Amino acid sequence: MVSTTRPAPAATGTTATGSAAAGSAAAPASQTLSRGIRILEVLADAPRPLTTDEVAHTLGVHRSIAYRLVRTLEDHGLVGRDSAGRIALGARMAALASGVSRDLQAEALPELTDIANELGITSFVAVLDQAECITLASVEPRHAVASMVQRPGSRHPVTIGAPGKVILSQLPEAEWPDGVSEHLRADVSEVVVRGYATSHDEVIPSVQSVAVPLSLRGRRPAAIAVVYIGPRDDHAEIAGRLQRSAAIIRGALGG
Repeated sequence: MVSTTRPAPAATGTTATGSAAAGSAAAPASQTLSRGIRILEVLADAPRPLTTDEVAHTLGVHRSIAYRLVRTLEDHGLVGRDSAGRIALGARMAALASGVSRDLQAEALPELTDIANELGITSFVAVLDQAECITLASVEPRHAVASMVQRPGSRHPVTIGAPGKVILSQLPEAEWPDGVSEHLRADVSEVVVRGYATSHDEVIPSVQSVAVPLSLRGRRPAAIAVVYIGPRDDHAEIAGRLQRSAAIIRGALGG
């Protein structure tokens, strides 16, 4: 319901305040909704399905509260259970996610597929969300014996990892999160000079990444990147391949 305020009669010499609007702006957030969203985030980050007790422990709530929240999410197809009753994200989440930056995903996926199969490593697009990098789309190589899994929806602070560095390089420093170290500032400055970033052991131990900026007109900063395990010294060649795909995506989206 939308409320409005009217001026008091002129004879009083006063006018009504905008208390209704102020009260609306100061309204408390829904704790139940917040907890439900937090469950989805926990499941997205978890390496395996979780039990109700594990969900409750992570949220810091009683098991009965976690159970009711999970049942509601199940009713909407946002979570499901495996044969052992453990909880994971449901198929409906994939349908919802497909609508996020649909045009970017559509243009990026063919390029990510080509990169993954040519280089034999997992490729992905990460976008900025507040102070985090979120994987929007990813592709694993078709014939690799082993490869890293980079799930869409996975997230980490923008202050770590190669994608974070190239995203920061596209932002004015006034928009950087607090506490950026001098070492990270130097890494971001290097991105500006050479056009790509690398990382090793920053997000996950033993995992390396190479990323380049994906600057698109009218959108928040993004990165196109690869992630892999094991030593490689062809970072510049990898970056060159990523830059070619970034240029194709920009051209397709008018960026």
